[in-house]
Amino acid sequence: MTGRVVVLGSVNRDLVLSVPHHPRPGETLSATGMAEFPGGKGANQAVAAVRAGASTVLAGAIGADGFGEAMRTFLAGEGIDLSALARRSDHPTGLAVIAVDPHGQNCILVVPGANAALGAEDAAALEFRTGDLVIAPFEVPDSFILEGFRKARAAGARTLLNPAPMRAHDPALIGLTDLLVLNETEFAQLTGAADVPEGPALEAALAVALPDIPVLVLTRGPEGVLVRADGQLRAVPGHRVAVRDTTGAGDCFVGALAASLALGQDLEAALSRANRAAAISVTRDGAGASMPKASEIEAFGG
Repeated sequence: MTGRVVVLGSVNRDLVLSVPHHPRPGETLSATGMAEFPGGKGANQAVAAVRAGASTVLAGAIGADGFGEAMRTFLAGEGIDLSALARRSDHPTGLAVIAVDPHGQNCILVVPGANAALGAEDAAALEFRTGDLVIAPFEVPDSFILEGFRKARAAGARTLLNPAPMRAHDPALIGLTDLLVLNETEFAQLTGAADVPEGPALEAALAVALPDIPVLVLTRGPEGVLVRADGQLRAVPGHRVAVRDTTGAGDCFVGALAASLALGQDLEAALSRANRAAAISVTRDGAGASMPKASEIEAFGG
């Protein structure tokens, strides 16, 4: 059955600064360039999903300001259903300031704005369908995600939680999650590990961690992913490419994975497709604008 991707997520405007290196505490650093891009983990994931071929809905909030109008125009142009994207006059649109070094590595400062004003009442107004794949990253409040996931499951939809950026959260979120997608650092934080495990220790930890999660996906950049599903642990290889900007790579993976599953692909095929999409995205500048189209994903041979 073909379903939709429904994203319960954030919408930001990204200001990307090119820097010679990441600033140290107390250091004043001159950027060598600046660009403005669409962003926010929810918006990025929605763009990745729709470009990967899935009918996509974005539920979130923007402010009644120029950044918000720019984001609405961009997202509408992508063909994303924005009927659940609220405009809040009492909050600004979310803003992220991103510093990118010559190696493509980034550090990010986020002002949540309207994203932080979302709550259970916003999710209660949403409609879900059997076959939908419902995504939530962690740039929106727990109450919004919890109510959305409850309604989604009651309607026969599947839920995908992407706990990024990691923060304190309501433990009930895990109990409402069908697929959990996170990176190695987030995995260590979520499981309370003192350090990020490596090699066999990582595989051993993944095999027993969070036993109530039906599908646990650990992203590892060019190393691909480790996935635990049906009690089995397996690896899906990644791709090594010339990295330009890693901003949004994780969002690209999540959106493309959700789209592929919503379109009816099995888990391993969907993971492989998501790896290809993320590899393409890091060869481009920006977050939302870097997401590849379905034709590019299928043609990628890296």
